[in-house]
This record gives sequence, structure tokens and C-alpha cells, in this order.
Amino acid sequence: MRIQQLHIKGNDRFPNNERLPVLLYVKVLDIPTLFPARTVKGIFNTNNWRNSWYSGIYTFHHYHSITHEVMGVCKGKTTLMLGGEEGTLLTISKGDVLIIPAGVAHKNMQREKDVMCVGAYPDGRDYDIKKGLRTERPEADLHIAMLELPKADPVFGSHGELQRFWK
Repeated sequence: MRIQQLHIKGNDRFPNNERLPVLLYVKVLDIPTLFPARTVKGIFNTNNWRNSWYSGIYTFHHYHSITHEVMGVCKGKTTLMLGGEEGTLLTISKGDVLIIPAGVAHKNMQREKDVMCVGAYPDGRDYDIKKGLRTERPEADLHIAMLELPKADPVFGSHGELQRFWK
């Protein structure tokens, strides 16, 4: 399995997360033709990443301050921008898993439904949507700093790759 890790530095609009890298597990999922979202959701649920959704990815810069997020790509391909307007471009496609630490801005650079993903959160945490407004930062920065590391990797469980990269 190939793993990409990206360190995304903060800026005046987006806190991003200089401590925890974004992780991309390339082609780690074997996506079935029938019920692909159910399969991916099942993998995440088994590893206690819950509160899942199935949809495309928003076409505006946003981040979550109260939880980390995983996305398993079930269909399609797209380019994401991570970190805000002058951020890093990353291509994701069917079979990939993207783990985004709290605070890291992400935006789909193509059409929202060019890619379909199952998203989920450690321990089934709720999520917020922050858009990079200056008024969000003090509270968002506090939430990110207090957030615990997930107990399990969303794909490989308690002894997975996440524990190797996030410390």
C-alpha cells in the first residue's frame, strides 16, 4: 500500500494542522460494483469511525474544528485543494482513503458529484463546518488543540497506519 502524507501549514484564514499530516492511502479499498457505499461504511464502522454520509465533496473551502474526518472514495476522481486558496493540490480516486486532521481546509476543485465518498468521524463525533472567517478562529483553534487522537485507524483498526503517522 502506498501512503502519501502532506503537512499543511496554517495561514490567516485556515488553522490547518501543522502537527498532524493529511494521509492518503492510495487504492487501499476494493470497491465492489454493488453497494459500494455500504461496504466502505462497514469498514469504517468496524473501526469506530461513524456518523457517516455518502455524497460528493463541497466545492468551497471548509474545515472541521471539532473532529477529524475520513473519506473513502467509492466512485469517480477529483482534485482537492488542501489548506486554502494557495494550498496543495491532491488527486483522489476510487479506492483511495483520505484522512483529514481537524483544521485542514479542503475544497473540491471540480464538480461536487465528480467523486462520491463515504465520510465518517472517529467515535461517531459530530462535525461542524467552518469557512475560514476570521471570527471563527479563536474558538476553532481552541477546539483543535483540545481534540484527542483517534483510537483506531479507519481502515486497519487499532494497529493501523494512522498510529504510525499521528502521534
